[in-house]
Amino acid sequence: MKRFLMMSACLAATSALANHEMEGRDLNSGRSLYAEHCAACHGANLEGQPNWRTPDEEGVLPAPPHDETGHTWHHDNQLLFEYTKFGGQEALAARGVSGFASGMPQFADTLSDEDIWNILAYIRSTWPDRIQKIQDGLNPPHE
Repeated sequence: MKRFLMMSACLAATSALANHEMEGRDLNSGRSLYAEHCAACHGANLEGQPNWRTPDEEGVLPAPPHDETGHTWHHDNQLLFEYTKFGGQEALAARGVSGFASGMPQFADTLSDEDIWNILAYIRSTWPDRIQKIQDGLNPPHE
């Protein structure tokens, strides 16, 4: 029992530290920036495009939802940041994934790093606690 309590405390601490990039962000700014730069593709309510799991004739997947029904929360914070800043092709190529036709453009010339983190924090804030905790576990702990 003592070991279980120690492990639980470590996991709780790790989750809190693992998500530090999203902590203390301006969610109102993130919501506004999402509406301005993301909603046209990903939906005003984070619902994504229809048939988002089916590639088009060029092999590009439609924009996925960013709510809990999508797969955004299956990725660590850094990949989400890089995917937004550098675009899908470049972010995945940097991680050794080639041959994936991504329709996600880069926003490095449009949004500041702070803007990107605010958008990502806003998106994350809409997920149920259970989903947030799962996604926290994908991030490396920080000290």
